[in-house]
Amino acid sequence: MTHVSERTESEHQPWSASAARRHRTVTYADAGVSIHAGEQAVRLLKDKVQRTTRPEVIGDIGGFAGLFRLNLKKYKNPVLASSTDGVGTKLSIAQQLDIHDTVGIDLVAMVVDDLVASGAEPLFLLDYIACGEVIPEKVAEIGAGIADGCRAAGCALLGGETAEHPGMMSAHEYDIAGTGVGIVDLDGILGRERVELGDVVIAMRSSGLHSNGYSLVRHLLLQGTGRLRLDSVLDDLGAQRTLGEELLTPTKIYAKDCLALITESDVRAFAHVTGGGIPGNLSRVLPEHLDAIVDRSTWRPQPIFDLVRTKGRVDQTEMESTFNMGVGMFAIVSAQDADRALAFLAARKVDAWQVGDIVEGTGNVKMVNSYTSG
Repeated sequence: MTHVSERTESEHQPWSASAARRHRTVTYADAGVSIHAGEQAVRLLKDKVQRTTRPEVIGDIGGFAGLFRLNLKKYKNPVLASSTDGVGTKLSIAQQLDIHDTVGIDLVAMVVDDLVASGAEPLFLLDYIACGEVIPEKVAEIGAGIADGCRAAGCALLGGETAEHPGMMSAHEYDIAGTGVGIVDLDGILGRERVELGDVVIAMRSSGLHSNGYSLVRHLLLQGTGRLRLDSVLDDLGAQRTLGEELLTPTKIYAKDCLALITESDVRAFAHVTGGGIPGNLSRVLPEHLDAIVDRSTWRPQPIFDLVRTKGRVDQTEMESTFNMGVGMFAIVSAQDADRALAFLAARKVDAWQVGDIVEGTGNVKMVNSYTSG
């Protein structure tokens, strides 16, 4: 100080701590958004993302857009395919258990296996993570799962966005979404136009509930007076694992196996079993003059489906229109290629079996017989 007065030190110094609190400018952090936390999350993810790269990827993460050089020489008449999806209320289970490294796999599966259903090879995926508070380690866990899923599908994680939404979401809440792009030759597009009378329907086993029906699952198993604990080990599940572990089992990714099957067999169509269950999704690849017969006696759904059915007294029609019932993907192949397709999938360690046939009809799925028990 240059002179003495009767004022206190804080009054005499205009930028003392108390004055600074009165006069300092407001920052983005004051509103609950941390730019630093977002940047740290990107740094933690960088190595994982780089492991998903493909030769067509140009540059590194951190730019304004992801760049991908299309190799059009592989195609006579290339067609781009796109799909977008999320994980839904399965995220609530992850948030309750504070386990975040599996839901990213679910996200990728929901997107890329829709692309594959048209015969398209997934090229790249973009993700979007919205959260109440960016906790770098949590965002990195989510992103690591997305990267793992992309590697399993053979596509690049080309970019994404992490958004902090304080006031709209609580600090621990988040939602994720993804958009994927694939490519297929015009002559190679699969679908109902290729399905013929006498074709064979092949089922590929799911890993469990996958990512659909969780609002009903949560309502029946985790809410109300008879709710179950996520850390409970249940004999009904047939294994020494908790209910939470069962519910967080990642969605199986079929992309590479389906693309390989196309090169080995006469595949007419794929049907990815998501919301709408078996009838709702298999009917999407049926011509108006044909039906699909699905024989329930050819497989046994995993125990989690029976737990949901009995705990909630859900009838069979509702179960089959909500859940995959143990089948995550259908392939419709020509009858003469059915055995070869099954042998090929078995060699790739895909649990698959002939589940039915294509018959004359009106574009519907007919479920016959009862599921195998015991």
